[in-house]
Amino acid sequence: MTTLRFDPAEPWLAAQPQDTARALPAPCYVEPSMALRDRDAVFARSWQLVGHAAQFAGAGDHAPCDVAGVPLVIVRGEDEAGARGPLRALHNVCRHRAGPLATCAARGARALTCQYHGWTYGLDGRLRGAPEMGRAEGFDPAEVTLPQARVEQWQGLVFAALDAQAPPFETLVDGIDARLAAAGHDLADLRFHQRVSYDIDCDWKVYVDNYLEGYHVPRVHPALNAALDYASYRTELAPWHSLQSSPLDTAPTLYGSGEALYFWLWPNTMLNCLPGRLQTNRVLSLGSGRCRVEFDFFYIQESAQSAADAQFSDLVQHEDITICSAVQRGLASGSYEPGRLNPLRESGVWHFHELLRSAYRDRR
Repeated sequence: MTTLRFDPAEPWLAAQPQDTARALPAPCYVEPSMALRDRDAVFARSWQLVGHAAQFAGAGDHAPCDVAGVPLVIVRGEDEAGARGPLRALHNVCRHRAGPLATCAARGARALTCQYHGWTYGLDGRLRGAPEMGRAEGFDPAEVTLPQARVEQWQGLVFAALDAQAPPFETLVDGIDARLAAAGHDLADLRFHQRVSYDIDCDWKVYVDNYLEGYHVPRVHPALNAALDYASYRTELAPWHSLQSSPLDTAPTLYGSGEALYFWLWPNTMLNCLPGRLQTNRVLSLGSGRCRVEFDFFYIQESAQSAADAQFSDLVQHEDITICSAVQRGLASGSYEPGRLNPLRESGVWHFHELLRSAYRDRR
């Protein structure tokens, strides 16, 4: 298999018109070096879904997470009176010798304390105490502060970005609020129910490719296809996200009548919105040829339908796991040459690949 070159003159790296576009070459999905390239060029320079608002309702509520290999702790600060303050994304790395400040979610903390040597930081990231450092010449705790990432709360979800040059968050979700409102969705009203995770034998980009097109639905997902109107299935593109939508079958099925909205946010976040329900998907790279998909389920209220919904989602995910794993094997076989994309059914894949090419060109 040919090793990829990231010279801007390489044909595969050039922008491609949608009507004549080909898919990314196989080494993008199988070369071991791509995991580091994706971490640097994509994940470290984009907005990542890191939690939901209910986790950070009160001052001191916090939870650890990871963005592009950088440990973060998302924490709700406090004002001068000790009440609820701003949300922050602090680096979860002590400035002493890199110990962790938070290893699990917690409520109402007054400070963050390193688990290694006990250095203590305020909820604003400033060092408050360093045990037995009084004899360290020239050491001034007031000069020690945890670095911060950017953080935003939107529609009840929390996102963080490491890079100051990542696009403004408003551009990532521009137009989504209006589309949700038109369909009668207010995601902030939904309550977290459960998380389900899947480790999959495919590159993270294979999973995203698969999510971004309904072309495979009639063949891979017969039960899901019966609930959707494939003939009316549409894909709409925005600068940093895309939307796949379909009317739901009006028969008394699992979802009933209404509309299915499948939003993808660059590069690895999905929002599956159906009547009374939200499912968020976060696709994480586990290295060459492996990824993890975290599914968080939210409902207006839990019911017997919640269990049925989770069971149906699990069926669909195992169908996707089977096909994505097979695709990964095909990409790694040495047989595959980039095929033409379907301009009607795979516009979302083309959009994703163009954003990837742009990211790779910028960080060649």
